[in-house]
Amino acid sequence: MNLENTKNQEVEEFSSETKRQYQYIENLRKWHDQKKEELGRPLTACVQCFGCQMNARDAEKITGILEKIGYQMVETEEADFVIYNTCTVRENANLKVYGRLGYLSKLKKKNPDMMIALCGCMMQEQTVVDKIKKSYRYVDIIFGTHNIFKLAELMQARLDSDGMIIDIWKDTTEIVEDLPSERKYRFKAGVNIMFGCNNFCSYCIVPYVRGRERSRNPEDIIKEIKELVADGVVEIMLLGQNVNSYGKNLESPMTFAELLQEIVKIDGLERVRFMTSHPKDLSDDLIEVMKNSKKICNHLHLPVQSGSSRILKIMNRHYTKEQYLDLVDRIKTAIPGISLTTDIIVGFPGETEEDFEETLDVVRKVRYDSAYTFIYSKRTGTPAANMEEQIDDAVVKERFNRLLKEVQTIASGLTKKHEGTVQSVLVEQVNEQDASLMTGRLSNSLLVHFKGEEELIGKIVDVRLNECKGFYYIGELV
Repeated sequence: MNLENTKNQEVEEFSSETKRQYQYIENLRKWHDQKKEELGRPLTACVQCFGCQMNARDAEKITGILEKIGYQMVETEEADFVIYNTCTVRENANLKVYGRLGYLSKLKKKNPDMMIALCGCMMQEQTVVDKIKKSYRYVDIIFGTHNIFKLAELMQARLDSDGMIIDIWKDTTEIVEDLPSERKYRFKAGVNIMFGCNNFCSYCIVPYVRGRERSRNPEDIIKEIKELVADGVVEIMLLGQNVNSYGKNLESPMTFAELLQEIVKIDGLERVRFMTSHPKDLSDDLIEVMKNSKKICNHLHLPVQSGSSRILKIMNRHYTKEQYLDLVDRIKTAIPGISLTTDIIVGFPGETEEDFEETLDVVRKVRYDSAYTFIYSKRTGTPAANMEEQIDDAVVKERFNRLLKEVQTIASGLTKKHEGTVQSVLVEQVNEQDASLMTGRLSNSLLVHFKGEEELIGKIVDVRLNECKGFYYIGELV
């Protein structure tokens, strides 16, 4: 949405909060134009995202606001404004941010007018904010996951004061729509359908930093997708911490399956993906909708986390190994050939060799196309962080390597079976290693590289998968 071209009648439809934020954007645009005249160049901004696809979508909103103000986006941190959109699911994500902040201090000495902002999940932890206030006092703005829409207002507050601006909300019921957003791709986009999480898995910090579940109104979701399709988008990724519990807090409850049924009716929309699905909430109705729609991609991400019912109970996952395997069987029966991927944690407190063997058993029975495998990371503030029987690092690493080998062996065999077939491919970009090749994504989310022209980007084409390379293919246009 372009601020200058926004029609008056459209502005009238905005919420009062949206109007407030557009006013801050307009004020900052005037400020930017003055600075641009002084410097003889536009101000530059760099947004770096450290987290999940929800974070990536938030980064698009941040970028959209900055571009409306007048900032020129750059990849380098040698910019006039640097924003880190942080993640705190694992400890190494926190450490990476602290390391980058040390680098930024040197850049700020060279450019005293440089502004630094931190947002995202990591900022929802009080211990993190306290550390930044003490050790990184040159940071200008700190805000969290609930108030990204206030970026322009917080920037104005920083310009009007001499100190660090901190605006952290513990939780919110507010969803602010219709603010600027700048998509990374012109042909595919992420769409938030809900925010927050109510599950409180014992290892996970997300409910504490993202808040309780709140679903967007289906009318707003449909409207956004229709506008995206009109702007050239052919593939949508529906985003939420647990999309399967969508709609429970709406005034007129609607299930995720019912929402999907409405979305696939949109003319011009070719592909629909979604994540993440919690096994405990995945309904037979959803399986039926997936089975009957050609637009829904042939891929389901279904985190198992552990194959041990004992560990799953301690994790507070609300399903057993047997229930998970029964769900997988129902999915595969309804949708033969569906690509299943998962998340698995190794080394959860108290995990025995027998528990780990149960996980390997699930991997062998389900036969995942790929798996995101993680070594358990203790997150302060979660129940698991205080559990006894933390597993020895050497034991965890040995189990992790065994799991990785099992997953890769199975996945490689599954990928091989598609060799020689012709598949529909969404062309996404010029290959990063060979400019004569294009890179596209299959419905099952695997990549294929093939000879083609840049004009194909954003189009869905047929490609023969000539050679399997383990986790991707070399193909040719048909």
